[in-house]
Amino acid sequence: MKKDPRHRAREAALQILYQWEVGRQDVVAASETFFAHQWPNAEPPTDQFRAFATALARDTVDRLPTIDPIIAETSERWRPERMAVLDRLILRMATCEMLRDPTTPPAVVIDEAIELARTFTTEESVKFINGMLDAIRKKIEVL
Repeated sequence: MKKDPRHRAREAALQILYQWEVGRQDVVAASETFFAHQWPNAEPPTDQFRAFATALARDTVDRLPTIDPIIAETSERWRPERMAVLDRLILRMATCEMLRDPTTPPAVVIDEAIELARTFTTEESVKFINGMLDAIRKKIEVL
């Protein structure tokens, strides 16, 4: 089954965020490095794909002062920095997308995040992310 280009771009954004988080690299530099090394001998991604992935990763990092308090308030017992890296990054990215793009239905953002969690994390994380994002969606709706 061929994946939707926007889903693949979200996967790329998550991988850029992982490189930013673990490598402590500027997010734009992480994006450039990711695209230089991910497709060295393959047909490069379209400009639209690359722009969507880079913008989502960059916007997520830029909005952390807003995003992390929402996640911390929602999780009650867990500060974002104590969560598993990929769980935290998926939550941040989905929260960013719900905040920045009201034209994408929150259900779509949550479904995409759950698919990312299924690809990159554990079944336990999938349940955690689903519950967290549903609660975050409700908080964002009243903002």
